[in-house]
Amino acid sequence: MKAFWQILKRYVAPYKGYVGGSVVLNILSAVFNVFSFSLLIPILQILFNVGENHYEFIPWHRGMPFGDITNNAYYYVSQFIEEYGQSHVLLMLCLIFIGIVAIKVACYFGASAVMVPIRTGVVRDLRMEIYRKILALPLGFFSQERKGDIIARISGDVQEVETSITSTIEMLIKNPILIIIYLGVLFRMSWQLTLFVIIFAPVMIGIISATGRRLKADSVEAQRYWSDTMSQVEETLGGLRIIKAFRAERRMDARFGQVTEDMRRKNTQVAVRQASAHPVSEFLGSAMIAIVLWFGGTLILGERAVIDAPSFMAYMAILYSVIQPIKDLSRAAYGIPKGLASMERIDVILDAQNPIREPAAPKPLDGFRESIRFRGVSFSYEDGREVLHDIDLEIPKGKTVAIVGASGAGKSTLVDLIPRFYDPSAGSITIDGVDIRDVRLSDLRALMGNVNQDPILFNDTLFNNIAFGKQDATQEEVEAAARIAGAHDFIMDKEEGYSTGIGDRGVKLSGGQRQRISIARAILKNPPILILDEATASLDTESERSVQEALDKLMSGRTTIAIAHRLSTIKNADEIIVMDGGRIVERGRHDELIAKGGYYRKLHDMQAL
Repeated sequence: MKAFWQILKRYVAPYKGYVGGSVVLNILSAVFNVFSFSLLIPILQILFNVGENHYEFIPWHRGMPFGDITNNAYYYVSQFIEEYGQSHVLLMLCLIFIGIVAIKVACYFGASAVMVPIRTGVVRDLRMEIYRKILALPLGFFSQERKGDIIARISGDVQEVETSITSTIEMLIKNPILIIIYLGVLFRMSWQLTLFVIIFAPVMIGIISATGRRLKADSVEAQRYWSDTMSQVEETLGGLRIIKAFRAERRMDARFGQVTEDMRRKNTQVAVRQASAHPVSEFLGSAMIAIVLWFGGTLILGERAVIDAPSFMAYMAILYSVIQPIKDLSRAAYGIPKGLASMERIDVILDAQNPIREPAAPKPLDGFRESIRFRGVSFSYEDGREVLHDIDLEIPKGKTVAIVGASGAGKSTLVDLIPRFYDPSAGSITIDGVDIRDVRLSDLRALMGNVNQDPILFNDTLFNNIAFGKQDATQEEVEAAARIAGAHDFIMDKEEGYSTGIGDRGVKLSGGQRQRISIARAILKNPPILILDEATASLDTESERSVQEALDKLMSGRTTIAIAHRLSTIKNADEIIVMDGGRIVERGRHDELIAKGGYYRKLHDMQAL
């Protein structure tokens, strides 16, 4: 339960005002409930047996026993009956009973209503915390996690936390209050009977707790199967073209069927175990009532009775009211472990360490004036595999530097170090002599614009995709950027123009159109440093020509770092860096490298062939 209280401390603290209101209303609800049972039931018992006993008034005093309080209540009712008659007193008591129940129900409703903002607020806060963490974590974290698994945690696991934990907060506030107040009244009525009940109650709690611990372990496994299901759905949606092309529908169907069957089997175990909460608590509660009836009956029937029959009736009515809060707590004991299992999976994301840290005392970086410099830079992944080794490189302002090499040579990793998507394992990268680890990430990345091989667009309008990097962009600025990128004409051909939605990842556009929107976005940002990661590699010849023209306009007057497979696109670069096995093996202009007859010449001849 320690983990559960930590969750409440983390997420419920901002809503303590609502919690206080719920506590007050639950106390009032319990008090009026006690009145309805402990006063009206014995009074009605007196009403229908008015002639059997004679009651004398006992002066009120501190510490007055419950039996004397009951006696005085009976005395007043007897007086009212003698003065007004049985029917009038019965009507008065019924109206009092209705009023008490109305107040009790209103307090109960109010206590439930003030808990709604807590439940909905905690779930919102939790989802926002996960989302902000996803935005803050480095790219390396997501290379080790499946997207479907992350989606499952922010959807299914958060939903489970809402169902199993936040929905039990109300019970955890209300039920202890009810139990404490009811037990206090029961102790006042008969401490012998109540002590007997308290001795028996831990047996019920122990049985429920043992089952709850097993439920948590099953829930962890069930949520893992849910993540596997979401991952396969995400993979299927992304790979439908290949699945259909290779006629793999049956294979994928069988694969998905297996994981959903495993999930069904585990969820069945969890559901059956959770469904046992009510019948088990019902049986144990009924057993408690039966045992108390036997024990209380022996006390009444004994020669020295410690409680009379009318008081015992009220006692049993209140005791039965205690059983329901205990049942609710037992359901919480079954539900909370499921929520804790989901919270453990969520904490894998929330507790993930981010190696890309903001400096404690950041240095100013308000522009780019001289050069980017790599000094002895090496980079290794967490498994120890080295990707870059001892890179020394200078990129002067206003120059175009191209990086070429075979797949896996380390080109993209080298470029990803500049905006600090990763940090080097050794060495340093400086901009104008300032180590990039000593400046704010926002200041560093404000200097850069990216155009990637696979244009990353969002399910939004064309206008918003182009203006993505500049929130206050005007219509005129967006159109000007689109014209430079060669995108304005095809945008205006669409019925809704710049307000046209482009679908998931720009699926409603062609490859060349998507790339030109990506270029327009970079043009609008107007960065001094431009990073091109094989920006034309996936295009056909005609699209490549139009996109390359847009890129040439974008590169004009900027410092450009271009990763390229097609060597024809970087012939005019100021310097070409040739990489192999994580090292720089050659460098120079196109003609110089061709004349050397080395690795670059080999790559060039292979493409020419």
